[in-house]
Amino acid sequence: MSSTNAAETSFSRRAASQWLERYTTYGRYGLLVGTGLCLVALFTNPVPDPSFPGMTLPASLRLPVRQPRIEHWPVTYTIGIWLWVAGFPALFLAGYRRYGSRFRVGSELWLTGLPTLAMIGWTTYCRFFWPKLQPPTWNAPSYTLVCWLYCSSYDPLWSNAAYAVAALGVVATLLAIRQRRTRVTTSLLAGFGVLAFPLGLPAIYAAVRRVRTVADDHATG
Repeated sequence: MSSTNAAETSFSRRAASQWLERYTTYGRYGLLVGTGLCLVALFTNPVPDPSFPGMTLPASLRLPVRQPRIEHWPVTYTIGIWLWVAGFPALFLAGYRRYGSRFRVGSELWLTGLPTLAMIGWTTYCRFFWPKLQPPTWNAPSYTLVCWLYCSSYDPLWSNAAYAVAALGVVATLLAIRQRRTRVTTSLLAGFGVLAFPLGLPAIYAAVRRVRTVADDHATG
């Protein structure tokens, strides 16, 4: 029975690892494709993003077609931005895969610290600097669910909630750096990852790693 459980555990771990590898690879390809799709909109629409009216090309360089818009943004621009949202966490996972073992706190930095810093940066930008379009729209690209609630409504309550989630990420990162293999640390990592999804995907992976490490320690102990 124990050998069967061990085989099942090994299989599930391999499957999860393969899924993560695929996401890390395809997510970065998605960033490139998304960038290309956003650039396509420059050649079809005079002002692809009304938040930035200066981001335009001379009429002589534009194609004689114009894309329809999904709410405020052209179709390819919308798809491109959402590909960025979906693929952005892959940058942190790729950094962890390549550099995570080179420093003592490398894994905590890439899986939780940098995503938290990114969330603080995006939340601050959207709250105070982003030129907001009217009316608010459901199609507002956002890097976390709670950020989407703000960007699709402009209600400061959700921006404050996003800062609270980021603060949770700060606490989880500090506890992880101190090598606290406790249920509290693991729960905070998982909680931040879920609340900050999809940006928090690396933190969810960090929580899963800790659960596996504890399980392995019990198995060998």
